Amino acid sequence: MAKDPKDVIQPMDEAVRAEARGLLRGARSAALATLGLDGHPSASLVGLATDIDGTPVILISGLSAHTGNLSADPRASLLISPGGKGDPLAHARITLKVRARRIERGTQEGARIRRRYLARQPKSALYADFPDFSFFALTIEGASLNGGFARAFAPTPADLLSEPAHAAALAEVEEGAVEHMNADHSDAIGLYATQLLAAKPGDWRAIGLDPDGLDMALGSASLRLPFPASVDGPGALRRVLAELAGQARAKAA
Repeated sequence: MAKDPKDVIQPMDEAVRAEARGLLRGARSAALATLGLDGHPSASLVGLATDIDGTPVILISGLSAHTGNLSADPRASLLISPGGKGDPLAHARITLKVRARRIERGTQEGARIRRRYLARQPKSALYADFPDFSFFALTIEGASLNGGFARAFAPTPADLLSEPAHAAALAEVEEGAVEHMNADHSDAIGLYATQLLAAKPGDWRAIGLDPDGLDMALGSASLRLPFPASVDGPGALRRVLAELAGQARAKAA
């Protein structure tokens, strides 16, 4: 008798949720599979960022086949697979079932998504404002996490996304908080990178904040500092950043 595929799916826990969210939040590219007009799936490589709640965001040209495919049928699949040394199948990857939604540029949402995307993909500033390019939010409707051999999970959208109320509370202050961190607390950012994440020293800069972590970059390298718990507003954000800076300074002493 064939084994029920559901038997291999393992239960989610906080460590697995953190792993799944880390894959999503840390990705700079992914394979996007759309439904071709001829009925065949069609996969393409796309640049990737996330909105403040964790929703994947892409920037694609109206001249590309996948833009036409999404306009005809918004259902798609997104594979995030950062890989690593050795056997590529031994490394964690996540597949998302998504539904694409074109973002209106002249809105508050459009401005936020453009800013967050360019912070993650700075070279895209060369073409992001071309009239034939559009941002799309990819609403997550399901997921499959393969954490390596014999590690299979089925995260829900809630497992992957930030708490909605917390994301909304930070949306208005995120841009200013990132600018403030880079202008006045560059030393703390460097300590986060070197002492808490074991990265090489350098001019690390904050590029984004959300309820679950801080994103940093040095050239083409990027890092994510997870927060110990979801932050529910500006006050909690200031506290957790100060606490993490204290931990980093203690390790450096």
